[in-house]
Amino acid sequence: MNLKKSLILVAIILVIDQVSKIYVKTHFTMNESVEVFSWFKFVFIENSGAAWGTKLSDFLPISEETGKLILTVFRLFAVIGIGYWLFDTVRKNLSKTLAIAISLIFAGAIGNIIDSVFYGTIFSESVYGGPVATMFSDEPYGSLFHGKVVDMLHFPFIENAIWPAWVPYFGGKTFSFFEPVFNIADMAISTGVGILLVFNKKAFAKSEEEDQNE
Repeated sequence: MNLKKSLILVAIILVIDQVSKIYVKTHFTMNESVEVFSWFKFVFIENSGAAWGTKLSDFLPISEETGKLILTVFRLFAVIGIGYWLFDTVRKNLSKTLAIAISLIFAGAIGNIIDSVFYGTIFSESVYGGPVATMFSDEPYGSLFHGKVVDMLHFPFIENAIWPAWVPYFGGKTFSFFEPVFNIADMAISTGVGILLVFNKKAFAKSEEEDQNE
């Protein structure tokens, strides 16, 4: 897989990711939900932290704003590292599977970093009950490097079910599956990581050049 094809894949994912986020941000109020199917909903939330809404300030004696800045800077360095990994993989003509997986991870990482870096300076605040946020607002909700990641995809395959009484500890309690709300960028990252795990041998197979050298 050459670099051009990799970048086209990255660009396609980025466009889909950003278009979906901008649409939801400017058409949904905070926590607004639209049911597409019983097992699939659009639910608008914003994530100001890491995965699952985790914040550095929950673990370190720092302010939420400082934690957000540290997380965003870390993401920037991670994106640079992943970008170099993709370039090096293509340059060395390593496996196509590996190139596709890294391209997906790279696209997803960039998609979320765009939110974290720029959205705070572009959009007005999203609030419960409206009005909806506006783009290129005169009153942005944050500042550079302090944006929130937009999430909207929710797959509640099971909602408010009850554990059987005989199940230890959980018996009688309600549960739902699958609860997390995520976005296209998250899906790209998860798919890329999944490819690396499931097709590990194929992804990290030696190139023909390496085999010849041995």
